Amino acid sequence: MLCQNCGKNEANTHIKQIINGDMAESHLCSECASHLGYSDMFSGFGMDLSGFFGGLLSDMLPTHALGSIKRCEKCGCSFEDIVREGKVGCAECYTTFYDKLQPSIQRIHGKIKHSGKVSRTVNEEKPVETTEEKIAKLKLQMDEAVQKQEFEQAAKIRDEIKALEGGSNNE
Repeated sequence: MLCQNCGKNEANTHIKQIINGDMAESHLCSECASHLGYSDMFSGFGMDLSGFFGGLLSDMLPTHALGSIKRCEKCGCSFEDIVREGKVGCAECYTTFYDKLQPSIQRIHGKIKHSGKVSRTVNEEKPVETTEEKIAKLKLQMDEAVQKQEFEQAAKIRDEIKALEGGSNNE
């Protein structure tokens, strides 16, 4: 079959398009297909077919044929994959390949220690409870223990309150 575009060369590319339910078929030669933008249909998907099939076939190879390539335990990405793709596979890759990634991160950012803003919740310290606040909280606990008729527990809490008050109880 001849190319439907130029009518000269043998058609070796078959294209089916379905737009709004209507199907259109085209038979093109490699030159016309390339000229019309059908030369590399899988480039936008972030993978090439050789890499895809190579990945499928690599599972069937014995492990000694793969060599001693270090891989991330979480995503299975190797450092070579990171270099080739230009992106890290997962957060665990930063730990797995720290020694190899550190020089690049330092070169890009200028530093490896964070010096920017930090969320308040990261370094936020709990406010120190004052003696008066502790005593007030213990008195509430003691009242609850008395209501539940847990008198031994109430006596322990009373002793804690006396210790905090310094033994000077005016009751």
